[in-house]
Order: sequence, then C-alpha cells, then structure tokens
Amino acid sequence: MTDPAFSEQERAAVYRAIAERRDMRHFSGGEVAPALLARLLEAAHHAPSVGLMQPWRFIRISDRALRGQIQALVEEERLRTAEALGERSDDFMKLKVEGINDCAEVLVAALMDDREKHIFGRRTLPEMDMASLSCAIQNLWLAARAEGLGMGWVSLFDPAALADLLHMPTGSKPLAILCLGPVEAFYPAPMLVLEGWAQARPLQELVFDNTWGVKS
Repeated sequence: MTDPAFSEQERAAVYRAIAERRDMRHFSGGEVAPALLARLLEAAHHAPSVGLMQPWRFIRISDRALRGQIQALVEEERLRTAEALGERSDDFMKLKVEGINDCAEVLVAALMDDREKHIFGRRTLPEMDMASLSCAIQNLWLAARAEGLGMGWVSLFDPAALADLLHMPTGSKPLAILCLGPVEAFYPAPMLVLEGWAQARPLQELVFDNTWGVKS
C-alpha cells in the first residue's frame, strides 16, 4: 500500500508556510509575473467550498486611479474605527493598516451574487459561503508565502461603498482587499504583536474536551 503522506521535506515545507505566513502591510513595489499570479489564483481556486458552490470572485485592480479610490475608502473607515476605539484611538492611528499604494497587486475577494439558491450545507449555516471564500484566501496566502511574496488582508472598508465603486451586482459582497507583492522582509511575528497591540493566545487555552471550557 502506498503511503499517502508527503515526504518529510514536503511536510516541513507545508508547516513552514503556515507558521511563517504573515498579514503584511509593508511592501517594496515590484511586480508579480502574470504566470505567477495565475498560479496563485489557481491555488485559491482549489479551496474547498460547501456544496461545491465556489462562491469566490477575484477582481484584479490594475487601474492606479481606482486603486487610489479604494485606498480612500479604507482611510475613511480607518478614521471611523479610530473614533469607535475610544481610548485606544491614538494607538490605533499609529498602526499601518494597509499597503494598497505600495504593493505590486491589489485583488478584491468577493462573494458572488445569487448565493441563496445554494442550500446544500447552508440551510442552517448560510455563512458557509464566507467560510468557503476564506479558505480560498488562505490558499492564496500560503501559496504566496511559499513563492516568497507577501500578502495582506485589508478589511477596513464599507462593503456597500466598495461594491458600488466596482460596479458589483446586487447580492454580491466584497470581503477582502488583498495586497500582494514583494516585501523586503517578513515580520518575525504578527505585526500586531510586534506593535504591542495584542498578544496571541496559546493553543491550550482554546482546545476543550467534550464540552465547552473543559480542558483535558
């Protein structure tokens, strides 16, 4: 019987990509070759999706003026978020939250329209369409890291405003602005940890045995 496991070296590469993936905000310009971009999108397209609905849609933003308009939407939401944070507002405003004008490529990842007809796996959990798109984004992220490219997920925007800007059909919804491209270096730890904004919790605090809150 053939061993279905990858080789030790292959497994190490997979786990390394997972461990070293970072939500990047600092980019060094450059470009992503068309063949490489196609390969990354193909990796995203290999993601699992509930009922095989494949709800993901990716919009490549190649127009620099449009990129600037998207960045302006993010800046508007950044200011609103700072106001909502109250006493942490000043600390938040010191954080770099996007690299839209610095990265090689900008992609908007969105949920397709007409999703209500997909019932398989969504009757009680309609948000599984979002989970499926998130899997596609993670595939893209890990593949980008393996290729030596940085990627950042920007979620500071009004979905309706971005959908209107991109002439998206009624019922569709943008979920992420993805900044992609070469970086000078990957962060040695998540940026929010390095900036003192938050601390990651250890796995053992988040795993329960049989019932909520019970640890083995």
